[in-house]
Amino acid sequence: MWNSFSTRQKIGLVFGPVLFITMLVMPLPEGMSPEAARVAAVAFLMAAFWISEAVPIPATAMLPIFLFPALQVMSTAATTINYGNQINFLYIGGFMIAIAMQRWDLHRRIALTIIVRVGSNPQMLLLGFMLATALLSMWISNTATAMMMVPVAMAIIEQNKRHEHLENALVGDDPFGLSLMLGIAFAASIGGVSTLVGTPPNAILAGIAATVYDIEIIFFDWMKLAVPASATMLALTWFVLQLKLKDVHKSEEENRQLRASVRHELQDMGSITQEERHVAIVFGMVAAAWILRGLVDFPALVMVADSAIAMLGAFILFIIPARRENGGFLLDWETAKNIPWDVIILMGGGFALAAGFSESGLTEWLANQLSVLQGVHFFIIIAAVVLMVIFLTEMTSNAATATLFIPVMGALAVSMDLHPFALMVPAALAASMAFMLPVATPPNAIVFASRQIRIAQMASTGIKLNLIATVVISVISYFLLPLIL
Repeated sequence: MWNSFSTRQKIGLVFGPVLFITMLVMPLPEGMSPEAARVAAVAFLMAAFWISEAVPIPATAMLPIFLFPALQVMSTAATTINYGNQINFLYIGGFMIAIAMQRWDLHRRIALTIIVRVGSNPQMLLLGFMLATALLSMWISNTATAMMMVPVAMAIIEQNKRHEHLENALVGDDPFGLSLMLGIAFAASIGGVSTLVGTPPNAILAGIAATVYDIEIIFFDWMKLAVPASATMLALTWFVLQLKLKDVHKSEEENRQLRASVRHELQDMGSITQEERHVAIVFGMVAAAWILRGLVDFPALVMVADSAIAMLGAFILFIIPARRENGGFLLDWETAKNIPWDVIILMGGGFALAAGFSESGLTEWLANQLSVLQGVHFFIIIAAVVLMVIFLTEMTSNAATATLFIPVMGALAVSMDLHPFALMVPAALAASMAFMLPVATPPNAIVFASRQIRIAQMASTGIKLNLIATVVISVISYFLLPLIL
């Protein structure tokens, strides 16, 4: 059985429990309570398992349910309530709406429409694919978006190869295919940061903010900060990728044929169906409600949060009939139950861990220890945090990275007499900006499997974007964040 684990997993299986036991038996550091030491031990155990992936990531997230009560940190009831955090219901509702869009191919129609309208040459076609991918990944999981976009892109890449006589080209030798695939992978990650439902680190930030600091992040308030960050990164990423196309010259006829291949994909879908139209209306109403909640004060709805709006939208989809399915509805439970429950459990584990940090006094202890950094310029601290989180995310799940770092970053900010968001927000943004390796994000892995990219090409382009993201996030967090959140 031991041989079924990789070397990395074996290290985690041994190192995690050793760290856990060491933290429990070692003398307490000055000022740390016994409860805080026990929470730290659990955090080290979970970190070792998450980084090594010795145990499935969601399974590790369930450890606090037993360990916190067993170590007398929090009761079972106080621990498990975090797995039903309202942010989890925001994600559940959002996922159900997204699944309805996928069920009726609305997401594909939206993507193809954008590409047809934008794409006029290879550079603009790249921009069209990136815009469509980023827009969809704001509302649909990055993985699902990439999986939907890659086949569309592959059809165009294969047609281009025939025109350029590159049918037998080696992996990575087609600059158009290389740029298009990297554009899809990177745009899926970049677009996801724009909304609270776009990527798990954003939701984890919102949940920890509510659990530890009793601060609600309103959907539209997050967009006011994250959309500029996402748009800036998308534009810079497109600029970097389109440089790979500088030697790709096509005649007007060749450009027309590329556009025609996308238009043909859209025409094959036929006219928009009633089901697509109804799902679009429900989605539009939910998105509008999320945005209006941050703009208009409704006294009668003061207790209605973003999660309640998401769940209402999902409920409506269950009661609107679908003409194409006799006796069916826009969303049924057989479809809805396929939402990624692993992400929901992972976020719950993160919220439980954050609650343990707060209840045990570990957050306060960390804040006191980190106060030694008060003499360092704050911009340098932001940049260091962002760079560290980005490169750690290259090796482990972005959700796990966010779960481990966001509470610590909040403590660091408080130790410097700053709002906890001053470092929590840049850490959350950075957790979605890993571009170097196929294992960093599911979109990276999906496009790498297309055999259009060599790993060295992804790494060389990705490290440039990692550094660009460090600058963009640091600047926006330092200058724009204080004006918004």
